[in-house]
Amino acid sequence: MAKTGIIRDIDKGRGEVIRVEISEYKGQTFFNIRVWYTDPNGELKPTQKGIAIAPGLVGDLKEAIEEAERWLA
Repeated sequence: MAKTGIIRDIDKGRGEVIRVEISEYKGQTFFNIRVWYTDPNGELKPTQKGIAIAPGLVGDLKEAIEEAERWLA
């Protein structure tokens, strides 16, 4: 079983964060990048905006992000 938990919350502004985490769903481990919002009680809640990918695809995602950084430089 892989270790699960929050890796980082990135402030998106207006009460929203992009949460990067390792999570588990129905016995499967996922790399999860999702937008969370602050509800009226001040609690963070997940939205449907995001992606959960299998751990084996994290390397491909990392390479794509590195390529995007080169494009944006």
